[in-house]
Amino acid sequence: MGDTGIGALLVRLRTARGWSQQRVADEYNALEGRSAKTGKEIGRYEREARIPIPYARRYLAQIFGVDVALLDQAVAASKGRRDGAGAGEGEITLPTPEAAYVRGARLSEDAVRSADFARFIAQRNADEIVVEQLEADVGRLARTYVSHPLMEQYVEIRRLRDGVFDLLRGRQHPRQTTDLYLSASRLCGLSAHVCLDLGDYDSAATHARTARACAEAAGHEGMLAWVRAVESLIAYWTGRYEQAARLAQAGLRHRASGSIGARLASLEARALAVVGDSAGALAALSDAERSREGVSGRDEVPGVFDFPIAKQFAYAGTTLLAVGGQERVQKAIVSAGTAIRLYRSADGDDQSVGDLFASHLDLAHGHLLLGDLDGAEEMLGFVLTASPERMSASIVRRLTVLGRELEGPQYGGAAQAVHLRERLQHTAVRASLPAAHPPELPT
Repeated sequence: MGDTGIGALLVRLRTARGWSQQRVADEYNALEGRSAKTGKEIGRYEREARIPIPYARRYLAQIFGVDVALLDQAVAASKGRRDGAGAGEGEITLPTPEAAYVRGARLSEDAVRSADFARFIAQRNADEIVVEQLEADVGRLARTYVSHPLMEQYVEIRRLRDGVFDLLRGRQHPRQTTDLYLSASRLCGLSAHVCLDLGDYDSAATHARTARACAEAAGHEGMLAWVRAVESLIAYWTGRYEQAARLAQAGLRHRASGSIGARLASLEARALAVVGDSAGALAALSDAERSREGVSGRDEVPGVFDFPIAKQFAYAGTTLLAVGGQERVQKAIVSAGTAIRLYRSADGDDQSVGDLFASHLDLAHGHLLLGDLDGAEEMLGFVLTASPERMSASIVRRLTVLGRELEGPQYGGAAQAVHLRERLQHTAVRASLPAAHPPELPT
């Protein structure tokens, strides 16, 4: 049945799907979780300039939906031919159904071309199935974003986002175009969050502007309000607190349902507290509570796009600490403790690691403000023993601020305070090292 080496097999499997070598490389990279393979490298496999090693064959088998034994057999045939094996040696008997699949490669390729022409006639490059799959993928990423390692999420977010951009540069029915713009807005929003967590605020702002433009094209009030929340976060973490409050207020002007009103009011409260507007901050916290009481049903997309009650308690704790005063600090400790309990009782994908870190740091800060150094050290244990790669730029900032707090004269250079400060500084440095966050930064 002709050449049965690994190169010929890979060519048949790829052409049966109508894929390019770069498409195979993209699928490989998505499985491996990093951008390592290129189309040229897949070409080397097909020319047998390189033979895929066992783990690479496992990925390729998964991509093409065949048994890895099929690829192992092809590799053996290629090596046998190189070693001068006879014509009958190294022949592969393709198992069913793979045999029929490969033999039908030419027919499948013709069918792909026919489907392409049908899409050309219809003047569209996306149908309801494509849109539904995108929405499902976006929903899954939004749900797992808060609990899974950041770089695991980023690779797929970027791949899906670029794919939607390509679709929007083509043609589709108006309703599907609107849905694609909404998916693009959400994926750009997720990209902005990646940049926020890595401390690349300029890139975060760029993604947020694109997310807002796509939300406007889709005419989606909820996403427009959510993007304002992201822009408020960017302003807050770059020290523009008054602008952060204004952006949150601007988001409240959109007619959006769900928990977004509570999110925006909580963001406004935290920003106002930092600039010393205690009355405004407390009023905004009350607005957040009223907005929460008025929420009916669930948000369209759970995860990073909704605002769970646990996160609202976390924001309230941070705000009350900034307002200050013993009574407020006590309330902040209660709020942060409530946030931790709610997150720990939630489903695994809803347990926001970042918010758990933030609430533990707020608890520690509250105990410090009340003069309880032992209580602060106990609360910090959760953060100080965690893996540094799970810590975002905002958590590193909080660690640094808390370390400076321990330099205050009220501790008088006490050995416990010095030791705790050194641990905080060490953790902040480790979390800031490039090894903590692989250099696959958004562009």
